[in-house]
Amino acid sequence: MNIKFVFALLLLVTIANAQPQLLDKVVAVVGKNPLLLSEVETNLLQQKEKKELASTSRCKIFEDLLFQKLLLAQADRDSIVVADNEVDNELNRRIQYYVGMLGSEEKFEAFYGKRINVFKDELRDDVKDQLLAQKMQQKITGDTKLTPGEVRAFYNNLTIDSLPLVNSELEIGQIVRKPPVSDEAKKAVRNQLEIYRQRVIKGESMSVMAALYSEDPGSAKNGGRYESVMRGQMVPEFEAVAFRLKPGEVSEIFETSYGYHFMQLLARKGESVDVRHLLMSPKISPLEILKAKEDLDSIRELISSGKIKFAEAALKFSSDNDTKQNEGLLINPASNSTKWELDEIGQMDQNLVFMIENQMKVGDVSPVIQYAGPDGKQAWRIIHLKSRTEPHKANITDDYIKLFNMATFDRQKKAIEDWISKKSKSTYIKIDTEFNSCKLEYNWTINQ
Repeated sequence: MNIKFVFALLLLVTIANAQPQLLDKVVAVVGKNPLLLSEVETNLLQQKEKKELASTSRCKIFEDLLFQKLLLAQADRDSIVVADNEVDNELNRRIQYYVGMLGSEEKFEAFYGKRINVFKDELRDDVKDQLLAQKMQQKITGDTKLTPGEVRAFYNNLTIDSLPLVNSELEIGQIVRKPPVSDEAKKAVRNQLEIYRQRVIKGESMSVMAALYSEDPGSAKNGGRYESVMRGQMVPEFEAVAFRLKPGEVSEIFETSYGYHFMQLLARKGESVDVRHLLMSPKISPLEILKAKEDLDSIRELISSGKIKFAEAALKFSSDNDTKQNEGLLINPASNSTKWELDEIGQMDQNLVFMIENQMKVGDVSPVIQYAGPDGKQAWRIIHLKSRTEPHKANITDDYIKLFNMATFDRQKKAIEDWISKKSKSTYIKIDTEFNSCKLEYNWTINQ
């Protein structure tokens, strides 16, 4: 059983509501919580669409859902509650995710054939149950923290056959140089923005203004509108303004890494806000772009000639604050380490994979290449291939983080196994004969 659990998947209830209704019946009861056949079939369909059927069977999905119902039964006994604002925040987060995927609220509503507020009302009970089950599971597994000694003991108890095969992994560093923005360019943008801002204050439509002049591709087509923005979704400077405004108020001009903005608060909804904003970025001259490339060429020459090490040059010269303090090394968000598999690098930048595979060996520094950072602005960078491992069986020296994650998963899985064995004995559980043939992974006590 995946202890992250099927109910934590973003697509679960959305797909359930998007599919045609199935001929339904109760296939299990856990405490006072029925499990419907439609829940099993919907999750099975989801796994087929995600091409995960090889590792997921109908019986496994059935047991995952049994576990969810047992969590809900125990949450009720333990008086665990989920506040309305927690449900609202989760609903807003999911809706915002799907609106972003589909492009706009209008496309979202057209796709699902219903208004967003109706969609939220239909999902509310399901989302509340998922949050309750998550809280209960967190109570079971706790904040699992293993010591290095415990990780080593876990590793020593593994057989050779059970050690995972680790693919080739690379460590890559970068030094980024962004063209400087002149004071004149900054002043010109601020002056132009202030003209637009004053027009809005005097009554012109913020929506029209943003559609005509905003340089934010994510919102300009929607009149600069962002809906259900919660803390943590946007850059801090944007949120600081958004959550300080009063409904209808227009902000002063403020700066983020994307450029200069002003904003109007449309509505405050609990812990989220609806806003419109207009973004403009200072223009960089071709000479400034060329100068940044020449600077980086000179830095690369210093590294290649041995006058400075790559890590020192990253700290001293790189414009990328996320990597300069870390010897220029890129952190893999999937593992929170500096190790990357090639397909993970490919998801970030296919051209980078081609260059590493065909033009670089360990220790090499790439030529200066064009680069667009997270803010979409043009910059330049050089890449350093620091290390590359060969495919191998996991070992404690090279693969500690992978083994730490395995050991943590094992500890949590054991906690869940013990909990199911104990709680199923004191909870009424009945299974329909359709699923009697399933060989369940855990030791359930079933009342037939």
